[in-house]
Amino acid sequence: MPEKIEGRAIPLPLDNVDTDQIIPAQFLRLLEKKGLGKYLFYRWRYDERERPKSDFVLNDPRFKDGSVLVAKKNFGIGSSRENAVWALTDYGIRAVIAESFGDIFYGNSIKNGLACIKLDEKTVNEIIEKARDGNLSVTVDLLNKKVIFDGKQVSFEIEEYARRRLMSGQSEIDYTLSHYLDKIEEHEKSMKAFMKTNLSETLKKLIEG
Repeated sequence: MPEKIEGRAIPLPLDNVDTDQIIPAQFLRLLEKKGLGKYLFYRWRYDERERPKSDFVLNDPRFKDGSVLVAKKNFGIGSSRENAVWALTDYGIRAVIAESFGDIFYGNSIKNGLACIKLDEKTVNEIIEKARDGNLSVTVDLLNKKVIFDGKQVSFEIEEYARRRLMSGQSEIDYTLSHYLDKIEEHEKSMKAFMKTNLSETLKKLIEG
């Protein structure tokens, strides 16, 4: 993932959007990440005959290529299903801006390269209002920790670990290995010959893919 995420804002002015609303339980049997995007917000997007509901934002042509979702409080609360994050990223969402997030959802998002940005209520409401016409572009600047929209720049706080993970685009394993491989090599050098395992070489191969 690059240092900046830029895309059309999709307004979803709702509190307490839980993971069952993001992707219903009936689709949890699907273990592949690819293809889950079509089930994102399934009950809100489709009627009982699986026809798109014209009044839902994702079915509005103006937001078809949107990639920055803007919601309210407690986005991603509920069960721990990682599929909720997979559905968002497979659909094309690269960042979610909200006042707050469910803790487990937030952790799963970091693992899967989805930026979750916390902003205050006033700023979130302003972005949502400006995004309603489908013409608002939002930039999430991870390097400088700023959200840029409509000529404004708003600072946000994010854990350094999360910020670096998002910018590096590395998986959780790759990120951990890249930070601790040197220590593993040092430990191996201090071991007696019959105890050495060449673990560091194995880890290097994993990092290199």
